[in-house]
Amino acid sequence: MHNQRLYAVLLITMVTSIAVAQEDKPKPDSNGDKPRIITTTDLGADPDDEQSMVRLLVCANEFDIEGLIVSTGCWKKNQTDTGMLDKLVDAYAECVDNLKVHAAGFPSAEYLKSISIMGQEGYGMSDVGDGKDTPGSELIIASVDKDDPRPVWVGGWGGTNNVAQAIWKVRATRSKEELSRFLSKLRVFDILGQDDAGAWIAKNFPEVVYIRATGVYGWAPSDEYLKEHIQSHGPLGAVYPNRKWATEGDTPAFMHVYPNGLNDPDKIDQGGWGGRFDLTKKTSIKSMRAVKEEERLYDPYDMYGNTSEGSEAIKRWSTAYDNDFAARMDWSITGKYSDANHHPVAVVNGDTSRRVLQVTAAAGSTVNLSAVGSSDPDQDLLTYAWSFYKEPSSYSGEVKIKNHSEATARVAIPADAAGKNIHLVLELHDDGDPNLYAYRRVIVKVLAGQK
Repeated sequence: MHNQRLYAVLLITMVTSIAVAQEDKPKPDSNGDKPRIITTTDLGADPDDEQSMVRLLVCANEFDIEGLIVSTGCWKKNQTDTGMLDKLVDAYAECVDNLKVHAAGFPSAEYLKSISIMGQEGYGMSDVGDGKDTPGSELIIASVDKDDPRPVWVGGWGGTNNVAQAIWKVRATRSKEELSRFLSKLRVFDILGQDDAGAWIAKNFPEVVYIRATGVYGWAPSDEYLKEHIQSHGPLGAVYPNRKWATEGDTPAFMHVYPNGLNDPDKIDQGGWGGRFDLTKKTSIKSMRAVKEEERLYDPYDMYGNTSEGSEAIKRWSTAYDNDFAARMDWSITGKYSDANHHPVAVVNGDTSRRVLQVTAAAGSTVNLSAVGSSDPDQDLLTYAWSFYKEPSSYSGEVKIKNHSEATARVAIPADAAGKNIHLVLELHDDGDPNLYAYRRVIVKVLAGQK
C-alpha cells in the first residue's frame, strides 16, 4: 500500500510539472514535419547512451521531445534514478540560451527536466504486467493519447519494456477499438534488441510499426573528430564521454526521424540519416546475445529490419551529419549569431517545406526540377547536387540528369520505367565552416508513355 501511495504521489508530481512546463515547450512545426519522439535509454550500461543524448540535445529544436525515460536493458537490468540523465540536461541548461540564438524551437531546460523520468526499474517482460505501471509507461500512454495526428516515435536505446507496459495497460483497460487506435499511432525504433519485450510486442501486436535496427555500427565519426569538434566544446562537450565500445550506437533511433527533407520516417524504405529498412518484415530478428533464451518464448515474431546495405545506408550521408553536429556544438558555446554557421534552406519547384514531394510523369518524358529560391541565412554560396537514389527506387536502370550540379535540372524519364517510381534527391550545401547541408527528395511515379 505504501508503494502504491508513493507511486501516486510521483505520478501527480510528474503530471503537474509537465503541465507547468508546457508554456516552455515548442509549438508544433507550422509545416507539420516536426516529429514527436520519446527516448528510452539504459544510461550507465555503455557510454554511448550519454554520447547519443548530447547529440539529441543539440538537435532538440528539430523534434517535439515528449519524454526522456530512464530504462533497463540486457546490459543494465536494474535502474534506480535519473541522476545520469539529470547531469546531461543540466549541461544543456548551461547552453540553451546560446542555442536559441542560432535556431528557433529549442525547449527550455525546465521542460526537459519535467519529462526526464523513471521507467521500468526491472528487466524485460519480468517487469511488465498488472500493477507494474511507472511514470515512463504512463507518459507513453499520455503522449499517444494526445489530440495530435502525428505518430509518436519511441526510440529504444535499451530495452523496450516501457512500451510493453504501456500496451499492456491499454489492452487491459480499453476496448479493442480503443486499443487499435492507440497502436496505430505508435512507432518503435529498437536498437539491436536489448530485452525480450520487443519480441512480445511484435508477436502479439503485429500492427505496431516496429523497427529493429541492427546496422548501427560503422557509421560514427572518429575519436579525433570527437575530440576536436565535440568534446572540446563547452558544458555539453564535457559530458560527452570517450567511447568504451562503439560510438553513439543509439543515435540512429532519432536520426531516422530527423526532419531534414531527406525522408518520410513512416516510409521506412526511403533511407535517411538513420538507415534504410525493408518493407517486408523479417522473422525473429534476434536480440543481442545477452537476451538469450527468454526471447525464444515468442518465436516466431516479425519485425522490420535493415536492408542489406546495413550501416552503409547511414554512412553515405556522413559529411552532412558530422558537420551538422559540429556546427550545433559551435552554437552551444557562442551567443553571437555571426560566430557560427547555419543551415541553408532547400526549395524545390516553389515548395518551401521539408516534405517529400510526389510527382507523376510519363515514360520517355522529361521532368524539370528547380531549386531556385533556395537560400542561406549567412548569405553563403550554395552548391547543388541532383542525384538518382537507386536503392529505394523500384526502377533499377540508369537515370540521366542534365545540369545535375546546377540550380535547375532536367531528368530524362526512361522509356522502360512505366509503372515504376524513381527517387531523386537534391543535396545542397553552403560554403560556410563547416559546410551545412539541406535536402529535398522528389519521387517520380512513372505512367505509361504516349503512343
